[in-house]
Amino acid sequence: MRGHKVMLDSDLALLYGVPTKRLNEAVKRNKKRFPKDFMFQLAKQETDNLKSQIATSSPNRSQIATGSQKHRDPKIQPYVFTEQGVAMLSSVLNSSRAIEVNIVIMRVFVHIRELMLSHKDIARRLDDLEKKYDGQFRTIFDAIRQLILEKAKPKTKIGFV
Repeated sequence: MRGHKVMLDSDLALLYGVPTKRLNEAVKRNKKRFPKDFMFQLAKQETDNLKSQIATSSPNRSQIATGSQKHRDPKIQPYVFTEQGVAMLSSVLNSSRAIEVNIVIMRVFVHIRELMLSHKDIARRLDDLEKKYDGQFRTIFDAIRQLILEKAKPKTKIGFV
């Protein structure tokens, strides 16, 4: 959103085991800790776009994204938190679960950043190779690029449900 990687307030509340309303109240009580580059409220158009994207991609997820979560006033647009905002939440939500969840979230952000950097590096190297070999292997390079862009298929879980 707006050039940032963010997490929805309702998703964070779910992870922290608190109602969305309580999470947002804690943030409002500590407003100075959350400047605009840490957290911002989505515009109605952004919320509508998010709803349509999530509702079409995953029916199980749409309930949270539509704001129908029982702790959210549907008239209020959701808040989103950047990586720094998520880190700041651990100081506002002072529970052992909040600390544990925050550690996991920060590790995920780091992992995502590493993946993005490695993909950029691979793409740059492919471009260099393609220029060097003057298009002789264009089909091979196109196939490799397609593999890079292809989303990883989720692994099926093994064991008892």
